[in-house]
Amino acid sequence: MKILILHQHFNTPQKGGAIRSYYLAKSLIDRGLEVIIITAHNEVTYKKEDVEGIEVHYLPVAYDNRFGFSARSWSFIKYVNGAISLAKQFHDVDYCYAISVPLTVGLAAMRIKARYKIPYIFEVGDLWPEAPIQMGFVKNYFFQQALYALEKRIYKSAHSIVALSPAIQFAIEEKVPDKQVHLITNMADCDFYFPESKKPELENKYNVQNKFVVSYIGAIGVANGLDYFLMCARESRKRELPIHFFLCGDGAELDRLKKSAHQHELNNLTFLPFTNREGVREIMNVTDASFICYKSVPVLETGSPNKYFDGLAAGKMIIVNFGGWIKEEIGEKNCGVYVNPLEPVDFVRKIFPILESKELQEQMGRNARALAEHNYSREKLANKFANIFLSQS
Repeated sequence: MKILILHQHFNTPQKGGAIRSYYLAKSLIDRGLEVIIITAHNEVTYKKEDVEGIEVHYLPVAYDNRFGFSARSWSFIKYVNGAISLAKQFHDVDYCYAISVPLTVGLAAMRIKARYKIPYIFEVGDLWPEAPIQMGFVKNYFFQQALYALEKRIYKSAHSIVALSPAIQFAIEEKVPDKQVHLITNMADCDFYFPESKKPELENKYNVQNKFVVSYIGAIGVANGLDYFLMCARESRKRELPIHFFLCGDGAELDRLKKSAHQHELNNLTFLPFTNREGVREIMNVTDASFICYKSVPVLETGSPNKYFDGLAAGKMIIVNFGGWIKEEIGEKNCGVYVNPLEPVDFVRKIFPILESKELQEQMGRNARALAEHNYSREKLANKFANIFLSQS
């Protein structure tokens, strides 16, 4: 069986960033399937590579988190056109697996289906166009309705759909109740991340000896609402709590947040550059709590952020400032806390008893790791994903 994967933002472990599509492709390769990926990169020429048995085609389509809405849209359209054109080389594949976001990748999947009679499975990581509409990026009513119509058309035309969270699965099933929707969240790599004692050399490197470390690791964009993270650092500094904050990543908001931290003299906050997963594991070693931060926009509560699953696998307590399924899960499993996104002082209230109790810290860490192993291990979810295709043969 041969599978064509469309994913504009394919990454490898060496490069860093979200590597879900790498894991998915490897799960198919490991079971004897042939996998071709059409992705994009910021170089000026087309490139083809063999990545551990995966045939990867890189289209020259620039993209950056700092792009505005128009530049992003143009990048998405260029990728769609390039993927459709390149796909003519692979008209003998059995299935196309189209990974959103953005929603526009569904246009490529539908055109490939029409032109080459290749059925597609559509993966939904975020609810588009609901996300940009609720974020205020798409304000024109008629354009909104056109995007909603496109979303439903893509769902209806798909062979089946993969949702990355229970909330996304529910939303899709309401729109297309007759369509099969598989739930396959992001994965916890329990073989790569694992609970371990803090290494003194790393505590020295990051200058966090005798500190409770709260880390945000991920995209630094508008949707992440990281002003709140800075306000938590500010409230902690006011009360002279033994907490140090790490903000690790890159994105459109980075320079502004650095300026804000400097203005407020947040000497308990360190900005760390974007790094690959080896670097993330190093930061995780000295981390006590993994913070997941979003703006107070309802649709953002439905997502499946990689940093949640990395934190669980590493056995770290989770802190969230949004509602939805993750808030409910960490409360039910007692592996983290919810803090009010409108009151940074709530962070102080919630974190204080944890600072006072090493036993409570350790219990939450154990619960986090148990949740990762039981519900989200890469091996279990990779098997579930591969069976979507193997059950068709």
